[in-house]
Amino acid sequence: MDLQLKDQVVVVTGGTRGIGAATVRAFAAEGARVALTFAAAQDDADGLVAELGGPERALAVRYDLADPGSVEDLVPAVERHFGQVDVLVANAVRRPARRPEPGFEHLDPADWSAVLRDNLTATLRTVQTALAGMRDRGHGRIALISSHLATRGQAGQEIYTAAKAALHGFALSLARDAGPDDVLVNVVSPGLTTTEDALRALPPAVLERAAAAMPTGRLGTPEEVARLIVFYCSPANRNITGELVSLVGRG
Repeated sequence: MDLQLKDQVVVVTGGTRGIGAATVRAFAAEGARVALTFAAAQDDADGLVAELGGPERALAVRYDLADPGSVEDLVPAVERHFGQVDVLVANAVRRPARRPEPGFEHLDPADWSAVLRDNLTATLRTVQTALAGMRDRGHGRIALISSHLATRGQAGQEIYTAAKAALHGFALSLARDAGPDDVLVNVVSPGLTTTEDALRALPPAVLERAAAAMPTGRLGTPEEVARLIVFYCSPANRNITGELVSLVGRG
């Protein structure tokens, strides 16, 4: 299938590792020009730009959800380099710190304000800055990367899941607002995926239990998630919008 992505300009936030890096590579393989963001790992970002063919095909931009200036500067920086933004994949995330005591009542409101600000407010502002140009050109695709925890829940993740769940309602409404201008908006919600971070952070027994609960008996890979994102964000997707796409099977 020709996804019609040749020379389209794609922005992937949080694009230096895991699902983000797999998505960057998947778009590049379809001929897209890709801007990937990093918060601190500039060497990784520069290496990926070189891998993809240098500044004519890829661009690394600093973007920190906790830094409003970098959030405001992202889309203008990409537009200066590539001329426009056709696709936004909002993948960057701020993970909440582990709270010192069990029980939501022990969570400091200052901590949850930061999690909501970075995972929700900064993401919405990034979408807003990208949407203006998409609407003017009468074409655009937006994917918001959520988490299976937003629909399944997990103790200790109350604020993170609240922020991710909010993206679902946002996408439903934005899809109706932007759809007449051929700007399609979807949420992709991966389950536990075999990213570098997950494999490093989780004990093998936890990974094995999660894999056994999946209908296929295995966990998904970042590359599998990336392929889905690429389709939903391609011109080949003509009318799928406002959807929450879950990649957890029934596990």
